[in-house]
Amino acid sequence: MGLLHGRTALVTGANRGIGFAIAEAYVREGARCILSGRNPAAVRDAVAQLAGGEVIPLDLDLERPASIATAIDAVAALGRLDILVANGALLGARVPMLQYPLDVWRQVFQANVHANLQLIQGLDPLLRASDAGRVIVVTSGAARRLRPGGGSYAASKAALDALATLYAREVASTRIRVNSVAPEPTRTEMRARVAPSEDPLTLKTPQDIAPLFVELALPDCARHGERIDANEWLAQRRGGVTPAR
Repeated sequence: MGLLHGRTALVTGANRGIGFAIAEAYVREGARCILSGRNPAAVRDAVAQLAGGEVIPLDLDLERPASIATAIDAVAALGRLDILVANGALLGARVPMLQYPLDVWRQVFQANVHANLQLIQGLDPLLRASDAGRVIVVTSGAARRLRPGGGSYAASKAALDALATLYAREVASTRIRVNSVAPEPTRTEMRARVAPSEDPLTLKTPQDIAPLFVELALPDCARHGERIDANEWLAQRRGGVTPAR
């Protein structure tokens, strides 16, 4: 039996990149894993790649509150949720603030902030019913470095940091544990869009940091209200030097 045997996990944005690597690790550790994304075909392809485990596809468009509500109902119908990984996100435009299109700004905040609040509100009863509810929010170093051109992505991730911290403090007396992870530069499609001239082979892979998400999902994990830098975690795990940012 794996470390997560008998646990049920929902991973948003799970059809590729970091989300898929997390789901892959959870299934390998015996969890029943709900893979969600807004592209039904891509989600089902991801599920097919995880054959052999208990994997459930879930249509979830973070830009549409109605889709989120339907997804919450679908998870509730399963009767159990132990782990929520809020990974799905939009990058938005990479332009100066004065030229930033307001419609894109609202779209990114809906997917990166408002959707996660709706998910937390809707799934909190299931997480409280678990003997060890775990919420892991995927944030970004962009939320703190705030470099020019970071736009709605940086601002929305900063807001997401605040949301995660507030929720962690509000559930401190329960069995729920809430933590955030900043993956830092990782070999993903989104990173390639942000830094197209960067050599992807110099970056860590999503699979390199997936074990961190397993650690944070364990029933005996006592960490709570933390914001974890995946580079620092990886360096400690390997006993080496923190990767460049």
